Amino acid sequence: MATDLNGSSGDSPPKEHDAEDIAGGKGNHGYTRQDRSDMSRMGKVQELRRDYRPLSALAFTVILQGVWEVLLTATYQGLVDGGPAGLIWSFVWTWFGMSTVILSLAEMSSMAPTAGGQYHWVSEFSPPSIQKPLSYFTGWMSTLSWQAGTASGPFLVGTLIQSSVIVMYPEYAPTTWQGTLMVIAVTLIVWILNIWGARGMPMFQNIMLVVHVLGFLAIVVVFWALSPRATAEVTFLEFRNDGGWSTTGLSLMVGQISAIYACICSDSSAHMAEEIEDAGKTVPRAMIGAYLMNGVIGLVFIISYMFTITDVAAALEDATGYPHIWVFSQAVSAGGVAALNTIPILLIFAGTLTFNLSTSRQTWAFARDNGLPFSSWIAKVDKKRQVPANAVAVTCLFTILLSFINIGSDVAFNAIISLNVVSLMVTYVCSIGSVLYRRIRHPELLPTCRWSLGRWGVPINLGGLLYSAHAFFWCFWPEGTPVEPDSFNWASVMFVGVFLLSLVDYVLRGRKHYQGPVVLVEGYKAG
Repeated sequence: MATDLNGSSGDSPPKEHDAEDIAGGKGNHGYTRQDRSDMSRMGKVQELRRDYRPLSALAFTVILQGVWEVLLTATYQGLVDGGPAGLIWSFVWTWFGMSTVILSLAEMSSMAPTAGGQYHWVSEFSPPSIQKPLSYFTGWMSTLSWQAGTASGPFLVGTLIQSSVIVMYPEYAPTTWQGTLMVIAVTLIVWILNIWGARGMPMFQNIMLVVHVLGFLAIVVVFWALSPRATAEVTFLEFRNDGGWSTTGLSLMVGQISAIYACICSDSSAHMAEEIEDAGKTVPRAMIGAYLMNGVIGLVFIISYMFTITDVAAALEDATGYPHIWVFSQAVSAGGVAALNTIPILLIFAGTLTFNLSTSRQTWAFARDNGLPFSSWIAKVDKKRQVPANAVAVTCLFTILLSFINIGSDVAFNAIISLNVVSLMVTYVCSIGSVLYRRIRHPELLPTCRWSLGRWGVPINLGGLLYSAHAFFWCFWPEGTPVEPDSFNWASVMFVGVFLLSLVDYVLRGRKHYQGPVVLVEGYKAG
């Protein structure tokens, strides 16, 4: 029996463990009867340990999304196109718009709690005539999005470390090859920890959740106690158009990418569904809980942060390339700046670890369904550790390969990173559009779930579909005009290139080997 929007379990089977579950049998750690039922319905075999509980699943999602950390370190475009007022208000409307997306994804994660996420949902809910190619395309876009997003973490950690060095040693001139070496070093640490330290990740996430909150409090206290502040009128009502756009409204639309980037990836826990106990209920609650928690913290943080940017031009021109370093320097000494900067460095590193986990599981799941080249190797699971070690290695290797591009062109590297948002929005459009189709045309075929939108399903799905399409459109715009090769948003070219690559792979290989996960779903009938 499905539940209403509050997520109560209704008449669902109580959470119980079989004898082998209690004994912690190999491959069944934390494997409840409901998990077994869900996996059986989807035709999947339990290969991974279910070590994540409600708190660690929440912590996992909160840390990966890292809203206030992103708002601190990745709002350059928003300051150029919109300014402090633009960033505050774009965060507000983005948070409300994206909430319909998250609610839709949360329900689908309860209907089909699988690491595959969006491409599985498309395969199961889309019209039969297009489910195979559309699911394949969505799987490629999801893989691309998560892989590109994973590469952004080590890059941020490396450049933030370089910014602290610049503060302490102003004569230091960072180079792209040094940044690449830092990316490689961080990635190798992530590879080691996510394979040989996988058992300790849930506890690590819980600890980082505490650091996430305390770090937020520490920086906000510095903002309000020590930093000079602009007036409320300037902070909330003075919009900027430093990108040279024809109108301030257009500038705001272009600058909202900073807020969008901060609000994505709550679906990360969906890709960990096969490692979360009682996933059909825990995953959607973790997604919604993390989004609400990060939304409240993010709003308080962005308002506090924008009050302290008393000179936008000076902040944008800081030698480190990070406006928040300029803000810190107005409040504390150079040593204090480096100390404060350690907080986002630590938390973004934790987010990088978490991002790699989610990405490797999504990649592993798509390979398990023969969606990628070399699928049989990528889909192998380390039987001793019960970790998809090859998928973790592939994810780390992809990050390292992207880092080499940064040596020749940081513009090209940043374009690849921007694909994280563009490709993710495509997967949202496809998956939410599919469940909306099923809900309108064949509601009786929707699987029962323990976290349901109920009668609000159609309007919320429609809102999520429209907002995802809206965000997808604006993600391709450059930072400003006139557009030069070094300021062009190359994500559009990269997106089309990957689309063509996936099309070629589908024609040559995919259509023969990829059937889509729906063929394994209980009750599925071909044709």
